[in-house]
Amino acid sequence: MQSKIDLYTSEIQGFTPENADELERFRIKFLGTKGIIKDLFEEFKGVSAEEKRVLGKVLNQFKQFAEQRYSALKEGFGSQEKDQQSSEDLTLPGSGMEIGGRHPLSLVRKEILEIFKRLGFVVAEGPEIEDDWHNFSALNFPEEHPARDMQDTFFIKKNSGRDDIALRTHTSSVQVRLMEQGKPPFRALMPGRVYRNEAISARAHCFFHQIEGLYVDEKVSFADLKQTLYYFVQELYGEGTKVRFRPSFFPFTEPSAEMDISCSICKGEGCQMCKQSGWVEILGCGMIDPNVLENVGIDSKKYSGFAFGMGIERITNLKYQIKDLRLFSENDIRFLKQFQSEIV
Repeated sequence: MQSKIDLYTSEIQGFTPENADELERFRIKFLGTKGIIKDLFEEFKGVSAEEKRVLGKVLNQFKQFAEQRYSALKEGFGSQEKDQQSSEDLTLPGSGMEIGGRHPLSLVRKEILEIFKRLGFVVAEGPEIEDDWHNFSALNFPEEHPARDMQDTFFIKKNSGRDDIALRTHTSSVQVRLMEQGKPPFRALMPGRVYRNEAISARAHCFFHQIEGLYVDEKVSFADLKQTLYYFVQELYGEGTKVRFRPSFFPFTEPSAEMDISCSICKGEGCQMCKQSGWVEILGCGMIDPNVLENVGIDSKKYSGFAFGMGIERITNLKYQIKDLRLFSENDIRFLKQFQSEIV
């Protein structure tokens, strides 16, 4: 009986069907109700008790091998037949490919850059990991400023000095690098991701995206700043959008202001986004402090300039009336699909 099993095993191993009929004959021959395996089990009943202990295990293994071989041949032969059918029948439906789309933050970033490019601004970029000089000191941040505290900034190396290394808290560091490496005039935008140690909520996150602007030349005034930003708001949100400037303070600009626009979500009636005020702050701005110009080797008596910075998430919230900025980083396909029809 052992010799029969060895012979049949070799036969099964070498069997390769050329069509479905041969595969079916194989099944009937070995696995059918009157097949070889059935006959072997009938023969097994007549062997001695000692032989049963040995042959029983061998016979069961042979049966499992035959069944697995048949299943593998059937699956492989079926796939081959399906591929052949697909290649021949051009009327069969093709595999669908879902169309993707750009992330809403990428759409708004592109639109903002395009608006300022029409005013002659170019794009400048810099590293996300910054030293103290470019992130704080050159920008007129005093030693005791809260931004230098570990509760506000993600430090990689903290020594309470110019050796500090941190994830940049704003893209203003790119402005410093740009002014250090070149000569006025400058008219540039600095887009990029920034990091701050803040609690995550509908209005804030520990990382977000900024676009900052810089214009340095002779006789640049606050009027130039206001007209530039008025143009930007009208182009992005449409004519009729109201704008107001509020006095503020930033270490690197003097005078400084925060700019609000009328809330596009509630139309000025009050909502969660505008904190029931009807106004939403979208950016900070001001004239570059003379100390900052001197820190980067620019003569502050000859040159002046303005700077502004905005969070892309806040701009996108207002443009698309999105009430929770956490949606931007959760990768919820239901949310992202809403922007597939946007022009890219």
